[in-house]
Amino acid sequence: MRWYETIPGILTWATLVGMVVFSWALPVWVSIFIILFDTYWLLKTVFLSFHLRAAFTAMRANLKENWLAKLRSPAAAGWEDLYHLVILPMYNEPHDVVRESFESLIRANYPKEKLLVVLALEGRAGAAARETGDRIASEYGDSFGAFLVTVHPPDRAGEIPGKGSNEAWAGAEAKREIIDSRGISYTDVLVSVFDVDTQIFPDYFARLAYVFRTAPNPLRAIYQPIPLFNNNVYEAPALARVVSFSCTFWQMMQQSRPERLTSFSSQAIPFQTLLDIGYWQRDIVSEDSRIFWQGYFRYHGDFRVEPLLFPVSMDAPVAPTFWGAMGNIYKQQRRWAWGSENVPYLLDGFAKDKTIPRRKRWYWIFNALEGYHSWATNSLLIFALGWLPLFLGGRRFNATLLSYNLPHITRFIITLSMIGVASSAILAVLLLPPKRGGISAGDYAVYLLQWVLMPLTLIIFGAIPGIEAQTRLMLGGRYRLGFWVTPKARMAADQA
Repeated sequence: MRWYETIPGILTWATLVGMVVFSWALPVWVSIFIILFDTYWLLKTVFLSFHLRAAFTAMRANLKENWLAKLRSPAAAGWEDLYHLVILPMYNEPHDVVRESFESLIRANYPKEKLLVVLALEGRAGAAARETGDRIASEYGDSFGAFLVTVHPPDRAGEIPGKGSNEAWAGAEAKREIIDSRGISYTDVLVSVFDVDTQIFPDYFARLAYVFRTAPNPLRAIYQPIPLFNNNVYEAPALARVVSFSCTFWQMMQQSRPERLTSFSSQAIPFQTLLDIGYWQRDIVSEDSRIFWQGYFRYHGDFRVEPLLFPVSMDAPVAPTFWGAMGNIYKQQRRWAWGSENVPYLLDGFAKDKTIPRRKRWYWIFNALEGYHSWATNSLLIFALGWLPLFLGGRRFNATLLSYNLPHITRFIITLSMIGVASSAILAVLLLPPKRGGISAGDYAVYLLQWVLMPLTLIIFGAIPGIEAQTRLMLGGRYRLGFWVTPKARMAADQA
């Protein structure tokens, strides 16, 4: 298992060091590789842009649908028996942030008696968190079919401080205090686990219930919404908006390719499945993505993620100062990149479980390794290291026609690929929430032009945190990352 943890970092550093060495030793071959790689990236950008537009169109259509009315069709028979257990793990988020999430639950177009809500406090957060929990309980405790505040005890053996251990504690408490005490069937409970800043759209639970009731073998799936980071989008700096929308668009593209989709952030899972798996792992950082692999190996490959093609809204990273916001963006991206800790888990799982078809094993191994490797290297290869043969190739190479044409060819290919960036900019504007006072023409210009920052964000908030996370995983020991809670705050009141 420890050897497996070194593989992502070794592949990444071999690529980066190899680009430097071969740009000096074999500049002609590296130049050809760069041209071919940039061309591949252009074609992939075009390919993914079609998936993005398809997912965007489907999501917009789903937002207009009355899903509660659709639930009453014969296709969704039995939805009346379905309960939604909503777990909101909380650390030290302020009351205003938590209250907004509960207000969105109140606005749900779904029978409130079918919502079983758990506010899962982290014990180490202290008295301030408990005070917030008490205020929320007094304000919303009677608004749902059940309401429970749990407190995850600190310093439990075999756990690390983080969301996974808190969620697992809250799930077990909800089982005893709500589900078992009321005699509710485990197969009739869907568990939506949200970051505490997550705000649902009114038809979220109806859409989730419809997909669950109409899906084949519904207990063998996680149900994944699309994350929008719109709660505080007008408070966030331009770089934070670009990074957040890029994450949204990646998740959209993945939802249009469900065979490649794994779980991320806010998600829903059948309670019976959660019991079979053993709740979220308590000793890792990336519990939201690990839960998919837990299910995949528990059911020997008969497990999937069902795309909801329906959004939930969360906070983009902000801070009182610009540099504070930049630091929060970086730390959040590094935590997400730490998902590479799943690579050794799945490699070990595939080595042990020979009942999973070999084709599936190699498919997922390649996708995982290629995904994290691309995260850490692609933007550097495209925007930075592609020029190395010109600097390191020597006098003989710089006298060649290939040396003269290399920057012109790569610049032309990258310029063509910016068409995909322009498409993303337009979609990002279409996804903006209402703004108090309206969005002016100048605002629209800013929200479009901010996408020229994309190459910068891909390197600073993509490749670099990806390299750091994989390097820390490779080194292990004291270099391993613990769970970092993204600070949440409300610093303005621009949204309607």
